[in-house]
Amino acid sequence: MTDQVSEETTGAAGAAAAPSRRAVLGWGGAGLAVGAAAAGGAVAAFGSGSDISPAASAGAAVPFHGEHQAGIASAVQDRLHFAAFDVKTKSRDELVALLKEWTAAARLMTAGLPVGDVFEGAPEAPPTDTGEALGLKPSRLTLTIGFGPGLFAKDRFGLEGKRPEALVDLELFPGDNLDQARSGGDLCVQACADDPQVAVHAIRQLARIGFGKVVVRWSQLGFGKTSSTTPDEQTPRNMMGFKDGTRNISGTDKAALDKHVWVGAGDGSDWLTGGSYLVARRIRMNIEIWDRTPLQEQEDIFGRDKGEGAPVGKSKERDEPFLKAMKPEAHVRLAHPDTNDGATILRRGYSFTDGTDGLGRLDAGLFFLAYQRDVRRGFIPIQRRLAKSDVLNEYIQHVGSAIFAVPPGVRDKDDWWGRALFA
Repeated sequence: MTDQVSEETTGAAGAAAAPSRRAVLGWGGAGLAVGAAAAGGAVAAFGSGSDISPAASAGAAVPFHGEHQAGIASAVQDRLHFAAFDVKTKSRDELVALLKEWTAAARLMTAGLPVGDVFEGAPEAPPTDTGEALGLKPSRLTLTIGFGPGLFAKDRFGLEGKRPEALVDLELFPGDNLDQARSGGDLCVQACADDPQVAVHAIRQLARIGFGKVVVRWSQLGFGKTSSTTPDEQTPRNMMGFKDGTRNISGTDKAALDKHVWVGAGDGSDWLTGGSYLVARRIRMNIEIWDRTPLQEQEDIFGRDKGEGAPVGKSKERDEPFLKAMKPEAHVRLAHPDTNDGATILRRGYSFTDGTDGLGRLDAGLFFLAYQRDVRRGFIPIQRRLAKSDVLNEYIQHVGSAIFAVPPGVRDKDDWWGRALFA
């Protein structure tokens, strides 16, 4: 929920329309391995995966291949299904084989194709695609993978010497009330799409493919993006009714991305060059209390007016904020790069509502996703300041937390998620 300048390169779709899942059912019998090879051509037809490119049109496909993973700097989609996995296999070879299979499936699904047979094959065996996304368009689906600290533990997969220094164990910040069942994970996959069923289908297929090797530790559905990487669009609002992400860096700002988001060649851990670090936080909002708070107090808490979104003393949303005009504990003031020695993160957060808590209160809030080049110079110093002084803390509580190293993009049909790590 910080008012950070963030960075993203906008994902592209080369083709105006991709073949629907239903249109490729005649390919039944191809299976995952053969289908993956076909997907290399299908994805290539949609674009080159260049970092700086226009947002995909509604229903179209976002290129899977590229220098960086899609879903970070891509234009933010409307829906999210995020899942963290625990790795159960103890075999390095089995884990590598799974990552290759996941990559093949991701190529197909982001192109709008099923991962295997649905109606054909042996009747006594389950289909290799569950089928709920048949007939649906790609819907700008992106799948982004990350590796958690546990994957690098000693005596697991021989990766202990490759753990990046910046992949730190996040501290317990003041006010945190973390649910361990909603925190951590060896792997994560972020599925974003404009159709919720497409996003849910994608995570479901990966979990099904990984049966016996990985298990879902926790997951989160999200809607109503709370940050935008396309500043020409209207700034979205969070569940508190305020515009969120006004200062998020444009997805076409390559210089800012290189400076604040992508891991550089001199940052250590060469396998991560071109990747990023992801912090995921589930932030519960005390909606009922907030809804009874006077408007002026709400605006003082954020440091912006609720209608236009203009900073205190200014008339337009994108006017440069005058931080000293805000109250010292105002959220925007405390989160601003000028208050944090230039610390800048890229946000892709989503709102969530997960029913009620059993006491009649809405279980709702923000699923905060922040990408950065180094969490030690990004999320951590910002959150330390917010946890200490932000008056917004009276209305929110961080209840879930995780950190992941996000590898670079898959370059071509022979590449796979995490190849450089396991080389």
